[in-house]
Amino acid sequence: MVTETQIQHHPPPPPPQQQQQTSSATQPAVNDVHHHHVQHHQTDGVASFLRAARAGNLDKVLEYLKGSFDINTCNANGLNALHLASKEGHVHVVTELIRRGANVNTATKKGNTALHIASLAGQDEVVKVLIQNGANVNVQSVNGFTPLYMAAQENHDGVVKYLLANGANQSLATEDGFTPLAVALQQGHDRVVAVLLENDTKGKVRLPALHVAAKKDDCKAATLLLQNDHYPDVTSKSGFTPLHIASHYGNENIAALLLEKNADVNFAAKHQITPLHVAAKWGKGNMVSLLLDYKSKIDSATQDGLTPLHCAARSGHKSVVQLLIERGAPISPKTKNGLAPLHMAAQGDHIDCAKVLLDYKAPVDDVTVDYLTPLHVASHCGHVRVAKLLLDKKADPNARALNGFTPLHIACKKNRIKVVELLLKHGASIEATTESGLTPLHVASFMGCMNIVIYLIQHMANPDVQTIRGETPLHLAARSNQTDIIRVLLRNGAQVDAKARENQTPLHIAARLGNSDIVSLLLQHGASIDAITKDQYTALHIATKEGHEETAAILIDNGASLTAQTKKGFTPLHLAAKYGNIKVARLLISRNAPVDAQGKNNVTPLHCAAHYDHVNIALLLLEEKASPHATAKNGYTPLHIAARKNQIDIATTLLEYSANSNAESKAGFIPLHLAAQEGHADMVALLLHNRANVNAKSKNGLTPMHLCAQNDRVNVASILAKNNADISPQTNEGYTPLHAAAHFGQMNMVRFLLKNGANVNTTNCHGYTPLHQAAQQGHVQIVNLLLEHKASPNVITNQGQTALSIAQKLGYISVVETLKVVTETIVTTTTTTITEEKYKVVSPEIMHESFMSDSEDEGGDEYIVNNVNQNGVGGQHHQTNHHDDGVGNIITGNDIKHSSNINELKLSRPQTKVFTKSTEELFVDNPYRYLTGDEMKFLGDDSLPIDVTKDERMNDTFGKDSMAPITIDEELISPQYFTMTENYVNALPPDNIDISKAPVNTG
Repeated sequence: MVTETQIQHHPPPPPPQQQQQTSSATQPAVNDVHHHHVQHHQTDGVASFLRAARAGNLDKVLEYLKGSFDINTCNANGLNALHLASKEGHVHVVTELIRRGANVNTATKKGNTALHIASLAGQDEVVKVLIQNGANVNVQSVNGFTPLYMAAQENHDGVVKYLLANGANQSLATEDGFTPLAVALQQGHDRVVAVLLENDTKGKVRLPALHVAAKKDDCKAATLLLQNDHYPDVTSKSGFTPLHIASHYGNENIAALLLEKNADVNFAAKHQITPLHVAAKWGKGNMVSLLLDYKSKIDSATQDGLTPLHCAARSGHKSVVQLLIERGAPISPKTKNGLAPLHMAAQGDHIDCAKVLLDYKAPVDDVTVDYLTPLHVASHCGHVRVAKLLLDKKADPNARALNGFTPLHIACKKNRIKVVELLLKHGASIEATTESGLTPLHVASFMGCMNIVIYLIQHMANPDVQTIRGETPLHLAARSNQTDIIRVLLRNGAQVDAKARENQTPLHIAARLGNSDIVSLLLQHGASIDAITKDQYTALHIATKEGHEETAAILIDNGASLTAQTKKGFTPLHLAAKYGNIKVARLLISRNAPVDAQGKNNVTPLHCAAHYDHVNIALLLLEEKASPHATAKNGYTPLHIAARKNQIDIATTLLEYSANSNAESKAGFIPLHLAAQEGHADMVALLLHNRANVNAKSKNGLTPMHLCAQNDRVNVASILAKNNADISPQTNEGYTPLHAAAHFGQMNMVRFLLKNGANVNTTNCHGYTPLHQAAQQGHVQIVNLLLEHKASPNVITNQGQTALSIAQKLGYISVVETLKVVTETIVTTTTTTITEEKYKVVSPEIMHESFMSDSEDEGGDEYIVNNVNQNGVGGQHHQTNHHDDGVGNIITGNDIKHSSNINELKLSRPQTKVFTKSTEELFVDNPYRYLTGDEMKFLGDDSLPIDVTKDERMNDTFGKDSMAPITIDEELISPQYFTMTENYVNALPPDNIDISKAPVNTG
């Protein structure tokens, strides 16, 4: 016999008149099992099978299922094995029954599924298994009961949470209209009430239960929660209390209950927002009164200084503004940035609030820390009514903000034509200037406000007035691509060739921006096409540099000079080559621009293309008969430059066009010297393949091998040697590569040269062997290496010195210790005396070669001339005496090695770099840099980058103290949304009007 479940369900008691009608309807699911006996037609097998399922006897259940037994068979009330096992919590039986095909949604005669039964019994694990296997979580029984209702009734909060997490709908009610929350409240199940309330936010955000009760003004639920030890000031994730929520909705009843339960009336949540701030912001006058009655602080301030009066004024709640003032609120409190409630009312166009504030004597010209008045704010927002009210109350129409902007400037910036008209009627100055000299016409022209520009000109605004930078409205209109504004200004007498600082004209600006329409318009009105800037740039130079082909074509068509030169002699074609602008270069050449034009240092466009590795430009120039043999002032050809910078493609192209691989500079260096000096192996191979002289000598006798030795370029030296380079060539003073390597301490090159047969004892014109050079410089490892290769330590120089005596005089202890055991001590007294008095340090020749300068700085040429003739051309050997430094100290080799001022020692120490600091100056081209509209936006008004449209100090981030509304989502009402959204209007930098953006309405 199967025992029926004896679980009773207790719905909320209906009204007396309905009790009899609802008594049968409110019976729960498992009352289907009201008796222990199975109907007579059921077999003993069925009864035993169901009994085994209820008992959790899995083996017996499986034994029955081995045959053709129906797994869904049930008793007279419709209870099957899955129902009974679920009720008892036999997870393993439930799982196996489902796996073998039991229907999880089969219902009893009362409409209850296994999920109903498990939920009522509080069987958490069974509930999970059923839902995971597709049980309908919102199924309703005959009387409308859901699994959630049953779990709530029995205080199974764990089951309630799981059901809600899996989509249970708590708004589904029974036939009698009772919800899960209602039955939980009736039964006093506070844990379940809390869970249900916290999930009753339409799925958007989770709030604590007491917050939800406050939102719904549900005093009954709140009372239950508070009776069960709920703290009245419990906070949400964003730090707000139930009283904040009640204040937002104006729920006076729940607020009173919370306050009676000792809720903190001045609780400061995120950003120090109190309930009074919230009530004032949302215009809940009843809540404002209640909170004040409970001693809420009327002038409490947020972290940015907003008071309740600020909040009410910003949101336009006249009655609350008046209530707060009547209850003693200060009339003109300031935020951290100096905003008063009147500023707030002006920003929101709340004229009634503004009238109340002014009636209570709020200062009409109250200023922020940046001297913004309410009239500035109204002008920015285009609020004509508030602006007129302020002006009628004697607001100053010419009040200047900290950067000099007046309300008229701001109205022009924001394209508020009606405000402009109003301000001028009330005496605003049409020629007022900012700190940087901007007039309202400058601002309107830059912003492209056509109607305002016309209106200002009609009222006699000067179209040629200049800023501190010398820019007229025409310059600013050109900078911001305002073609129509330029047309209006020109028709009204604006000077087309007005010159700003650095002599830039509007045509220069338009050329830089590549605005062909403006260029054409300016030319039509007589703009000087070849006007030059301070650095002698024409509009064509600028358009070419920026790569604006169409603009360049228009300028050329209108007679722009193709041969005009910048201060350093650059033509437009030089700039096209330098910046790689192939289309413009092709255009210039097609219009007969000279391809071999020479700059101030005889630099041609081909030199520029080679230096900057613009192969396409170089090829174009060569195809157009540019000379690959052109020499710059120091004798460099384009191939020299390509070799030095390792521009393989350029070099290949030049060689294909018959460039001379053995062309010599003024100092006698060929491209191979430069490539070897820099260690460019591929370039060296290319040049040798094109018949470069592997043993070429400069005027001082340096070969590529010498330069490899100086700079330890073993990889290049190897290539040279394989191409029959002389291992021991001598310079004019007799130095071999081995001398150079030993002198500069290049161990790898010393090994390479010795391995390839270099003469270890060869002497220069002073009688020095490589060993002398190494000893003089203190390179002990090289001294040892040379000795291992049979270098003679006894060779005497022309002045009678051995390597040992030199090392002794210069104080190189390690070298002395090495040499004294192998050197024969045959030194006369006379020689010793002379050596002690004076020792001459000798050094091999090095390459002193430098490029010319194409920078815009004066004086570069003199630098070059001096450098070219220092050491390399004349081939003079420099000697420095070992001498007294003037205070009785003898200067030693260590002094020579470590001194930071070699010239003071009179020692011609060789330099390891070929090029001086002027190397790159040949191709530096820095003309006056014109500002674009975008760049203007990021430049301050002189030294004051203060936006007149927002209350912000220079280093201040004003986001939280703005005039935007305090936003609380109407739907969510989550305290995490109570953040003060305080972005005061639009943050645009001062003076640098953002013309690229349309005016923004922030009302």
